[in-house]
Amino acid sequence: MNWKKGAIGLLFALASMGAAHADVGRNGFDRGEFKSGLDYWRPLANKGNVAAQIKLGQMYEEGDGVEKNLTQALNWYRKAADQGNAEAQFNVGTMYDQGEGITADKSQAILWYRKAADQGYLNAQYNLGVVYDTGQGVTQDKPQAFAWYSKAAEQGDADAQFNVGTMYDQGDGVGKDKGKAVLWYGKAAAQGKVEAQFNLGIMYRDGEGVAKDGAAALSWFRRAADQGDASSQFNIGAMYADGDGVKQDDAQAIAWFLKAAAQNDVEAEYNLGVMFRDGEGIAKNGPQAIYWFKRAAEHRYADAAYNLAMMYRDGDGVPADAAKAAEWFRKAKHLGYDGGGEAPDDSSGEQSIPI
Repeated sequence: MNWKKGAIGLLFALASMGAAHADVGRNGFDRGEFKSGLDYWRPLANKGNVAAQIKLGQMYEEGDGVEKNLTQALNWYRKAADQGNAEAQFNVGTMYDQGEGITADKSQAILWYRKAADQGYLNAQYNLGVVYDTGQGVTQDKPQAFAWYSKAAEQGDADAQFNVGTMYDQGDGVGKDKGKAVLWYGKAAAQGKVEAQFNLGIMYRDGEGVAKDGAAALSWFRRAADQGDASSQFNIGAMYADGDGVKQDDAQAIAWFLKAAAQNDVEAEYNLGVMFRDGEGIAKNGPQAIYWFKRAAEHRYADAAYNLAMMYRDGDGVPADAAKAAEWFRKAKHLGYDGGGEAPDDSSGEQSIPI
Protein backbone atom coordinates (compact mmCIF):
# COMPACT_ATOMS: atom_id res chain seq x y z
CA MET A 1 0.00 0.00 0.00
CA ASN A 2 1.09 3.56 -0.64
CA TRP A 3 0.93 5.26 2.73
CA LYS A 4 2.82 8.48 2.10
CA LYS A 5 1.56 11.98 1.75
CA GLY A 6 3.73 14.90 0.72
CA ALA A 7 4.44 18.26 2.25
CA ILE A 8 1.90 21.06 2.32
CA GLY A 9 2.70 24.08 0.16
CA LEU A 10 2.77 27.81 0.75
CA LEU A 11 0.14 29.76 2.63
CA PHE A 12 -1.24 32.75 0.75
CA ALA A 13 -3.72 34.26 3.23
CA LEU A 14 -3.12 37.99 3.38
CA ALA A 15 -2.73 39.68 6.73
CA SER A 16 -5.60 42.07 7.35
CA MET A 17 -6.11 45.19 9.42
CA GLY A 18 -6.31 44.89 13.15
CA ALA A 19 -7.93 47.28 15.59
CA ALA A 20 -5.68 50.23 16.38
CA HIS A 21 -5.18 51.05 20.05
CA ALA A 22 -3.91 54.51 20.93
CA ASP A 23 -2.34 55.30 24.28
CA VAL A 24 -4.52 58.34 24.81
CA GLY A 25 -8.23 58.66 25.41
CA ARG A 26 -8.81 55.20 26.92
CA ASN A 27 -12.10 56.27 28.41
CA GLY A 28 -15.59 56.16 26.96
CA PHE A 29 -14.65 54.33 23.78
CA ASP A 30 -12.95 51.48 25.62
CA ARG A 31 -16.02 51.09 27.84
CA GLY A 32 -18.28 50.90 24.80
CA GLU A 33 -19.47 54.50 25.16
CA PHE A 34 -18.79 55.22 21.51
CA LYS A 35 -20.43 58.64 21.36
CA SER A 36 -18.20 60.07 24.09
CA GLY A 37 -15.24 58.37 22.45
CA LEU A 38 -16.07 60.00 19.12
CA ASP A 39 -16.38 63.41 20.76
CA TYR A 40 -12.93 62.87 22.25
CA TRP A 41 -11.10 61.60 19.18
CA ARG A 42 -12.47 63.82 16.42
CA PRO A 43 -11.03 67.15 17.65
CA LEU A 44 -7.64 65.52 18.17
CA ALA A 45 -7.77 63.94 14.72
CA ASN A 46 -8.67 67.28 13.13
CA LYS A 47 -5.57 68.74 14.78
CA GLY A 48 -3.41 66.07 13.15
CA ASN A 49 -3.03 63.62 16.04
CA VAL A 50 -2.01 60.38 14.36
CA ALA A 51 -3.36 58.06 17.06
CA ALA A 52 -6.71 59.83 16.93
CA GLN A 53 -6.83 59.61 13.13
CA ILE A 54 -6.22 55.87 13.29
CA LYS A 55 -8.87 55.50 15.99
CA LEU A 56 -11.42 57.35 13.85
CA GLY A 57 -10.50 55.17 10.90
CA GLN A 58 -11.16 52.14 13.05
CA MET A 59 -14.50 53.50 14.25
CA TYR A 60 -15.71 54.17 10.71
CA GLU A 61 -14.36 50.83 9.53
CA GLU A 62 -16.19 48.89 12.25
CA GLY A 63 -19.24 51.11 12.63
CA ASP A 64 -18.45 51.79 16.29
CA GLY A 65 -20.39 54.88 17.42
CA VAL A 66 -20.85 56.03 13.83
CA GLU A 67 -22.48 54.62 10.75
CA LYS A 68 -20.03 52.28 9.07
CA ASN A 69 -18.33 54.16 6.24
CA LEU A 70 -15.30 52.61 4.59
CA THR A 71 -14.62 55.72 2.54
CA GLN A 72 -14.35 57.76 5.74
CA ALA A 73 -12.23 55.02 7.30
CA LEU A 74 -9.83 55.21 4.37
CA ASN A 75 -9.80 59.01 4.60
CA TRP A 76 -8.69 58.96 8.24
CA TYR A 77 -6.20 56.17 7.75
CA ARG A 78 -4.77 58.09 4.82
CA LYS A 79 -4.28 61.23 6.95
CA ALA A 80 -2.24 59.22 9.43
CA ALA A 81 -0.42 57.40 6.66
CA ASP A 82 0.59 60.67 5.03
CA GLN A 83 2.29 61.55 8.31
CA GLY A 84 4.39 58.40 8.00
CA ASN A 85 2.60 56.10 10.40
CA ALA A 86 3.36 52.50 9.37
CA GLU A 87 0.18 50.98 10.76
CA ALA A 88 -1.95 53.46 8.88
CA GLN A 89 0.08 52.92 5.71
CA PHE A 90 -0.56 49.19 6.02
CA ASN A 91 -4.28 49.80 6.54
CA VAL A 92 -4.46 52.01 3.45
CA GLY A 93 -2.67 49.29 1.50
CA THR A 94 -5.14 46.68 2.73
CA MET A 95 -8.13 48.78 1.70
CA TYR A 96 -6.71 49.27 -1.79
CA ASP A 97 -5.91 45.56 -1.91
CA GLN A 98 -9.42 44.47 -0.94
CA GLY A 99 -11.35 47.30 -2.61
CA GLU A 100 -12.76 48.59 0.67
CA GLY A 101 -13.89 52.22 0.50
CA ILE A 102 -12.23 52.59 -2.87
CA THR A 103 -11.84 50.69 -6.12
CA ALA A 104 -9.37 47.85 -5.70
CA ASP A 105 -5.95 48.84 -7.00
CA LYS A 106 -3.12 46.37 -6.52
CA SER A 107 -0.43 48.83 -7.57
CA GLN A 108 -1.58 51.30 -4.89
CA ALA A 109 -1.80 48.48 -2.37
CA ILE A 110 1.80 47.54 -3.12
CA LEU A 111 2.94 51.16 -2.85
CA TRP A 112 1.44 51.52 0.63
CA TYR A 113 2.52 48.09 1.79
CA ARG A 114 6.07 48.97 0.81
CA LYS A 115 5.98 52.25 2.76
CA ALA A 116 4.95 50.32 5.87
CA ALA A 117 7.27 47.39 5.17
CA ASP A 118 10.27 49.69 4.79
CA GLN A 119 9.57 50.80 8.36
CA GLY A 120 9.64 47.19 9.52
CA TYR A 121 5.88 46.69 9.73
CA LEU A 122 5.54 42.90 9.86
CA ASN A 123 2.12 42.42 8.25
CA ALA A 124 3.08 44.63 5.32
CA GLN A 125 6.25 42.62 4.80
CA TYR A 126 4.26 39.41 4.81
CA ASN A 127 1.65 40.77 2.38
CA LEU A 128 4.36 41.92 -0.01
CA GLY A 129 5.69 38.38 0.12
CA VAL A 130 2.27 37.10 -0.90
CA VAL A 131 1.95 39.70 -3.66
CA TYR A 132 5.30 38.80 -5.25
CA ASP A 133 4.77 35.09 -4.65
CA THR A 134 1.44 35.01 -6.48
CA GLY A 135 2.03 37.83 -8.98
CA GLN A 136 -0.94 39.87 -7.78
CA GLY A 137 -0.71 43.28 -9.41
CA VAL A 138 3.00 42.87 -10.04
CA THR A 139 5.27 40.60 -12.05
CA GLN A 140 5.70 37.39 -10.11
CA ASP A 141 9.09 37.42 -8.42
CA LYS A 142 9.89 34.48 -6.18
CA PRO A 143 13.22 35.85 -4.86
CA GLN A 144 11.43 39.07 -3.87
CA ALA A 145 8.72 37.04 -2.21
CA PHE A 146 11.35 35.09 -0.30
CA ALA A 147 13.07 38.32 0.77
CA TRP A 148 9.87 39.83 2.20
CA TYR A 149 8.74 36.60 3.85
CA SER A 150 12.17 36.40 5.44
CA LYS A 151 11.86 39.88 6.94
CA ALA A 152 8.51 38.99 8.50
CA ALA A 153 9.82 35.60 9.58
CA GLU A 154 12.76 37.18 11.37
CA GLN A 155 10.23 39.18 13.38
CA GLY A 156 8.54 35.97 14.48
CA ASP A 157 5.54 35.68 12.18
CA ALA A 158 4.59 31.98 12.03
CA ASP A 159 2.97 32.14 8.58
CA ALA A 160 6.06 33.80 7.15
CA GLN A 161 8.34 31.29 8.90
CA PHE A 162 6.35 28.46 7.38
CA ASN A 163 6.56 29.99 3.91
CA VAL A 164 10.31 30.53 4.22
CA GLY A 165 10.63 26.89 5.23
CA THR A 166 8.54 25.79 2.27
CA MET A 167 10.60 27.84 -0.18
CA TYR A 168 13.83 26.33 1.15
CA ASP A 169 12.18 22.90 1.02
CA GLN A 170 11.17 23.27 -2.62
CA GLY A 171 13.99 25.48 -3.89
CA ASP A 172 11.38 28.09 -4.77
CA GLY A 173 12.90 31.58 -5.03
CA VAL A 174 15.97 30.44 -3.14
CA GLY A 175 18.42 27.56 -3.39
CA LYS A 176 16.99 24.31 -2.07
CA ASP A 177 18.22 23.68 1.46
CA LYS A 178 16.41 21.00 3.42
CA GLY A 179 18.33 21.80 6.60
CA LYS A 180 17.15 25.42 6.56
CA ALA A 181 13.66 24.22 5.73
CA VAL A 182 13.69 22.15 8.91
CA LEU A 183 14.95 25.16 10.87
CA TRP A 184 12.15 27.44 9.72
CA TYR A 185 9.47 24.79 9.96
CA GLY A 186 10.63 24.28 13.53
CA LYS A 187 10.19 27.97 14.37
CA ALA A 188 6.65 28.01 12.96
CA ALA A 189 5.78 24.64 14.48
CA ALA A 190 6.86 25.81 17.92
CA GLN A 191 4.19 28.51 17.60
CA GLY A 192 1.55 25.89 16.88
CA LYS A 193 1.50 26.18 13.09
CA VAL A 194 -0.16 22.93 12.13
CA GLU A 195 1.15 22.86 8.55
CA ALA A 196 4.71 23.28 9.82
CA GLN A 197 4.21 20.52 12.37
CA PHE A 198 2.99 18.23 9.62
CA ASN A 199 5.91 19.06 7.33
CA LEU A 200 8.40 18.47 10.14
CA GLY A 201 6.81 15.07 10.63
CA ILE A 202 7.45 14.30 6.96
CA MET A 203 11.06 15.44 7.14
CA TYR A 204 11.92 13.53 10.29
CA ARG A 205 10.15 10.46 8.94
CA ASP A 206 12.04 10.55 5.64
CA GLY A 207 15.33 11.95 6.91
CA GLU A 208 15.20 15.09 4.77
CA GLY A 209 17.39 17.90 6.08
CA VAL A 210 17.67 16.12 9.40
CA ALA A 211 18.61 12.66 10.65
CA LYS A 212 15.77 10.19 10.21
CA ASP A 213 13.95 9.93 13.52
CA GLY A 214 10.70 8.01 13.80
CA ALA A 215 10.01 9.20 17.34
CA ALA A 216 10.41 12.86 16.34
CA ALA A 217 8.26 12.32 13.24
CA LEU A 218 5.53 10.74 15.32
CA SER A 219 5.75 13.56 17.86
CA TRP A 220 5.29 16.28 15.23
CA PHE A 221 2.53 14.41 13.44
CA ARG A 222 0.83 13.93 16.80
CA ARG A 223 0.94 17.68 17.58
CA ALA A 224 -0.72 18.44 14.26
CA ALA A 225 -3.15 15.53 14.62
CA ASP A 226 -4.20 16.79 18.04
CA GLN A 227 -5.19 20.02 16.31
CA GLY A 228 -7.42 18.00 13.99
CA ASP A 229 -5.12 17.73 10.96
CA ALA A 230 -6.39 14.76 8.94
CA SER A 231 -3.18 14.31 6.93
CA SER A 232 -1.20 13.95 10.14
CA GLN A 233 -3.73 11.50 11.53
CA PHE A 234 -3.36 9.48 8.34
CA ASN A 235 0.43 9.53 8.51
CA ILE A 236 0.45 8.35 12.12
CA GLY A 237 -1.74 5.46 11.01
CA ALA A 238 0.65 4.75 8.15
CA MET A 239 3.66 4.67 10.46
CA TYR A 240 1.96 2.17 12.76
CA ALA A 241 0.77 0.08 9.82
CA ASP A 242 4.24 -0.15 8.30
CA GLY A 243 6.25 -0.18 11.52
CA ASP A 244 8.02 2.86 10.08
CA GLY A 245 10.00 4.38 12.94
CA VAL A 246 7.62 2.89 15.51
CA LYS A 247 6.66 -0.59 16.61
CA GLN A 248 4.24 -2.05 14.07
CA ASP A 249 0.71 -1.96 15.47
CA ASP A 250 -2.28 -2.55 13.20
CA ALA A 251 -4.78 -1.68 15.94
CA GLN A 252 -3.17 1.76 16.34
CA ALA A 253 -3.08 2.14 12.57
CA ILE A 254 -6.81 1.48 12.33
CA ALA A 255 -7.56 3.89 15.18
CA TRP A 256 -5.69 6.71 13.44
CA PHE A 257 -7.07 5.88 10.00
CA LEU A 258 -10.55 6.11 11.49
CA LYS A 259 -9.80 9.59 12.85
CA ALA A 260 -8.60 10.74 9.42
CA ALA A 261 -11.44 9.00 7.58
CA ALA A 262 -13.95 10.79 9.81
CA GLN A 263 -12.68 13.95 8.08
CA ASN A 264 -13.07 12.37 4.64
CA ASP A 265 -9.38 11.64 4.13
CA VAL A 266 -9.60 9.45 1.05
CA GLU A 267 -6.38 7.51 1.58
CA ALA A 268 -7.44 6.63 5.11
CA GLU A 269 -10.78 5.42 3.75
CA TYR A 270 -9.03 3.30 1.16
CA ASN A 271 -6.57 1.79 3.63
CA LEU A 272 -9.39 0.93 6.01
CA GLY A 273 -11.01 -0.93 3.13
CA VAL A 274 -7.80 -2.89 2.58
CA MET A 275 -7.39 -3.72 6.26
CA PHE A 276 -10.99 -4.90 6.70
CA ARG A 277 -10.78 -6.90 3.48
CA ASP A 278 -7.50 -8.59 4.40
CA GLY A 279 -8.01 -8.85 8.16
CA GLU A 280 -5.00 -6.69 9.04
CA GLY A 281 -5.20 -5.83 12.74
CA ILE A 282 -8.87 -6.68 12.82
CA ALA A 283 -11.14 -9.55 11.87
CA LYS A 284 -11.93 -9.78 8.17
CA ASN A 285 -15.15 -7.94 7.48
CA GLY A 286 -16.37 -7.84 3.89
CA PRO A 287 -19.26 -5.39 4.45
CA GLN A 288 -16.93 -2.97 6.26
CA ALA A 289 -14.38 -3.28 3.47
CA ILE A 290 -17.12 -2.54 0.94
CA TYR A 291 -18.26 0.45 3.02
CA TRP A 292 -14.80 2.04 3.16
CA PHE A 293 -13.92 1.29 -0.46
CA LYS A 294 -17.22 2.91 -1.48
CA ARG A 295 -16.43 5.97 0.64
CA ALA A 296 -13.05 6.29 -1.06
CA ALA A 297 -14.52 5.67 -4.52
CA GLU A 298 -17.12 8.36 -3.94
CA HIS A 299 -14.18 10.66 -3.25
CA ARG A 300 -12.86 9.71 -6.71
CA TYR A 301 -10.18 7.21 -5.61
CA ALA A 302 -9.82 4.90 -8.60
CA ASP A 303 -8.05 2.06 -6.77
CA ALA A 304 -10.98 1.82 -4.37
CA ALA A 305 -13.43 1.42 -7.24
CA TYR A 306 -11.21 -1.27 -8.76
CA ASN A 307 -11.00 -3.18 -5.46
CA LEU A 308 -14.78 -3.05 -5.15
CA ALA A 309 -15.02 -4.56 -8.61
CA MET A 310 -12.62 -7.35 -7.68
CA MET A 311 -14.48 -8.14 -4.46
CA TYR A 312 -17.81 -8.42 -6.28
CA ARG A 313 -16.25 -10.39 -9.14
CA ASP A 314 -14.52 -12.90 -6.87
CA GLY A 315 -17.10 -13.05 -4.08
CA ASP A 316 -14.39 -11.89 -1.69
CA GLY A 317 -16.17 -11.19 1.60
CA VAL A 318 -19.45 -10.49 -0.19
CA PRO A 319 -21.67 -12.53 -2.49
CA ALA A 320 -20.32 -12.61 -6.03
CA ASP A 321 -22.21 -10.21 -8.24
CA ALA A 322 -21.14 -9.92 -11.88
CA ALA A 323 -23.34 -6.88 -12.55
CA LYS A 324 -21.91 -4.92 -9.62
CA ALA A 325 -18.42 -6.00 -10.57
CA ALA A 326 -18.91 -4.67 -14.10
CA GLU A 327 -20.36 -1.43 -12.77
CA TRP A 328 -17.36 -0.83 -10.51
CA PHE A 329 -14.88 -1.76 -13.22
CA ARG A 330 -16.50 0.91 -15.40
CA LYS A 331 -16.31 3.43 -12.58
CA ALA A 332 -12.66 2.59 -11.95
CA LYS A 333 -11.92 3.13 -15.63
CA HIS A 334 -13.86 6.40 -15.57
CA LEU A 335 -11.76 7.55 -12.61
CA GLY A 336 -8.56 6.75 -14.51
CA TYR A 337 -7.55 3.46 -12.92
CA ASP A 338 -4.20 2.40 -14.34
CA GLY A 339 -2.97 -0.09 -11.76
CA GLY A 340 -2.46 -2.80 -14.34
CA GLY A 341 -4.91 -5.29 -12.84
CA GLU A 342 -6.85 -7.40 -15.27
CA ALA A 343 -10.50 -6.62 -15.71
CA PRO A 344 -13.02 -8.58 -17.74
CA ASP A 345 -13.95 -7.25 -21.14
CA ASP A 346 -16.80 -4.80 -20.86
CA SER A 347 -18.92 -5.88 -23.81
CA SER A 348 -22.13 -4.50 -22.37
CA GLY A 349 -21.78 -1.28 -24.34
CA GLU A 350 -22.71 0.74 -21.26
CA GLN A 351 -21.14 4.10 -20.71
CA SER A 352 -18.63 4.70 -17.94
CA ILE A 353 -20.54 5.67 -14.82
CA PRO A 354 -19.46 8.90 -13.11
CA ILE A 355 -18.94 8.89 -9.37
